[in-house]
Amino acid sequence: MSRLKCQNMATGGKSKSIFRFLLIICYLLLSHSLSNGAEIIGPEVKLQNNEIYVTTALSLEEKYIEELKNGIPKEFIFYIDLFKVWKIWPDEFVLGNLFVRTLKCDPVKMEYFATSNDGATLVEKRFKSFESMIRWTMNIHNLKLVNTRELESGAYFIRITVESKIRKLPPIIGHFLIFWSENEFKIKKDSSFFNIGAVK
Repeated sequence: MSRLKCQNMATGGKSKSIFRFLLIICYLLLSHSLSNGAEIIGPEVKLQNNEIYVTTALSLEEKYIEELKNGIPKEFIFYIDLFKVWKIWPDEFVLGNLFVRTLKCDPVKMEYFATSNDGATLVEKRFKSFESMIRWTMNIHNLKLVNTRELESGAYFIRITVESKIRKLPPIIGHFLIFWSENEFKIKKDSSFFNIGAVK
């Protein structure tokens, strides 16, 4: 067998290996992007005593529930943002709140821990049950967002965005971070429009 033929066979074998590897990467990226893994409930907006209150919740897919129960910690970032609606221009971001919620379970000791951090206050809690931990971390109830006297007249809406960061990427995947999202999922949902003041 000639040297040239051997080189061609070796090159062909390497090409097949690289092609297989790229196919696996593409499959992982596609399956990752198609799996949201969560659903936003709400948001519900209430106007009371010149204040805007927001209520929302996150419903997790069973896959993430099982990972938590097996001791894999999770971090969820909630963005609660107020936008003003414009007919011609893009919607305008007015203000927002951010909450970082972390959850951790010890399946052996049956212990459950969670924290909530809004950038100014860190709250740490220990729970007697997994269900009570999920209720506390996945719900935002009657959050006072802003006094309507501080806003211009017009139509507004609330946008809820929730991110779940990936725990740790496998070392070989780390070389392809430019193609790979840093989130397990990132979802958003808008409320219905509501009016502040006299709308022109």
